[in-house]
Amino acid sequence: MKKYLIIGLILAVIGAMVIVPLLKEQPEEIELAATFDFQDNLATRWDEAVKINLNVLSEDVAKVELFYNDSLFQTWEKPKSTINYLFKAGFYGLGTRVVKLVATLNDGTTTVDERMVRVLSDIDPELWIAKPVTSYPHSVTNFTQGLEFNDGILFESTGQKGQSMVAHVDLATGSSLKKMGLDANYFGEGITVFGDKVFQLTWQEQKCFIYNKNTLQIEDDIAYTGEGWGLCNDGKSLIMSNGTERIVFRNPKTFEIERTIEVYTNEDAVANLNELEYGPDGYIYANVWMTNKVVVIDPMNGKVLAEIDATDLVTQGRGNGDVLNGIAYNPATKKWYMTGKNWMKLFEVNFSKSAV
Repeated sequence: MKKYLIIGLILAVIGAMVIVPLLKEQPEEIELAATFDFQDNLATRWDEAVKINLNVLSEDVAKVELFYNDSLFQTWEKPKSTINYLFKAGFYGLGTRVVKLVATLNDGTTTVDERMVRVLSDIDPELWIAKPVTSYPHSVTNFTQGLEFNDGILFESTGQKGQSMVAHVDLATGSSLKKMGLDANYFGEGITVFGDKVFQLTWQEQKCFIYNKNTLQIEDDIAYTGEGWGLCNDGKSLIMSNGTERIVFRNPKTFEIERTIEVYTNEDAVANLNELEYGPDGYIYANVWMTNKVVVIDPMNGKVLAEIDATDLVTQGRGNGDVLNGIAYNPATKKWYMTGKNWMKLFEVNFSKSAV
């Protein structure tokens, strides 16, 4: 019994020798010299100015600085007690940002209190209904990823490895008049025609292929980071989705990102943005993956102006196919067209505002 007791004491001493130094090495928790008066992250709308209180908890504070989106918003020298501030979170647009409160003490040390801020749209989107006007045959083997008219020609791109292609399509029959397939290692995604070129994204291969729009011969390719989903253009920039709520504008010559918007309603972010079209009204029309919905987006700020319910098209045109994906405007006829992945029909459509 004594033997076991001695062993236990030895182990206890060894444990203390190991644990105590470790405890001493743990940094002491620094008390914040200034804090936000709200514990949770902040949600606000684009047009709102939110009253927030900043609590100064130490008499040794030399200054307090408010940073938003890594930019200095306001500085207070030798502040006392509580600071009342009218915070306009929409300054940097919609989306999720970081707000920081940095307190500098007289000895030069600093403490930082940090929160996330989510800025929603200030617009309640209209509800539109997509109604079929005329239906056309659509190849059920086409896993549609891109749809666009240019000079009266319907361009379609398809996905799935070993089946990805870009084609000129005969609207009346749904058959390919001319096509170019991708190597089986690539999963094709959205397309857009810019000048005399067709740009085609790939899903996870991080490569954009550039075709001659007339011959559909691949002339070049360019690398990018992340996934590629939908693509359109406004005549100046290529506009690209990646399956999130973010849309990036890229330089068509260099493919460098020029700017980014985040797409929001007045309630939440709209993720899973897929195939895109730039409409004659100057708005972006985006399919929302795994839904029967297209959202109409202001390209300046990401606000959703309208949501288009395409349930009628899904009911009539999907057959045994996959999800809604494919919206195109034909400037030559001033008509809209929509289809889906492996659908049996492609529709000319009208959009009408819902009475609800």
